[in-house]
Amino acid sequence: MRRKTLVVSCLFALALAGCELDGASKKRAEAGDASVRTARVGRRAGMPPSETAARTNSREGSWTLLDGRRGGLEDFRGQVVVLDFYATYCPPCLEEVPHLVSLQRRYGPQGFKIVGLNVGGAEDQAKVPEFVRRFGIQYELANPDDETVDFFLAGNSSIPQTFVFDRQGQLVQHFVGYDRAIASQLERAIETALGAKTD
Repeated sequence: MRRKTLVVSCLFALALAGCELDGASKKRAEAGDASVRTARVGRRAGMPPSETAARTNSREGSWTLLDGRRGGLEDFRGQVVVLDFYATYCPPCLEEVPHLVSLQRRYGPQGFKIVGLNVGGAEDQAKVPEFVRRFGIQYELANPDDETVDFFLAGNSSIPQTFVFDRQGQLVQHFVGYDRAIASQLERAIETALGAKTD
C-alpha cells in the first residue's frame, strides 16, 4: 500500500477535542483561524475487529522506534498496552501527553506500557525529539507502518486515537479525541485491565 503522508489539522470544541487528518485545515489552524478550532469535534469510532490480538505477527500492529529498531504489539504480551496515535501540532494530543506521561510513571511498575505512534507525516516526525524534551516523555515513541495506521484508524481521521489492550493482547477500549471525561475513562480502563486475572 502506498505510503500516506498524514498531515494533521486541529479541530476542537470546548467539550471534546479531536484533530482531523487534512492538510488544508492544518494550514488554517496554524494561521489561527478560530472557525477551524471550533468547527468540528472528535467522534467515537468502532473498535477494530476483535481478532486484532491474534494478528500479533502481522504488520497491522508494527512500527519503527525512534532509534530504528522494529517493534510491535507482540513485544508486549503479558502487559497492559496503550497505543496512542498523535501528532505534535494537534492541541488535544498535546493536552493528552502530560496525562500519558503520568499514567506511564504511575502504572509502569505494574506491567503497563504506552507507545505513542506519530501520524503527522515526515515533517512532523522531525519535531519529535523536541516534543520528547518539552514534555519529558519516557514512554516509547514510534512511527507506525502504513498497515497499522490503516487497520487501527480504519478511515476515521480524527486524532488522538487511543487503544487499550489487556495482558492477552485483546483490545478492551478505544477512545477518539481527548477531554476530562475521556481522561477518566482511559484511566479506569487501564486500572481494570491491570487488575484482571490472567489465565
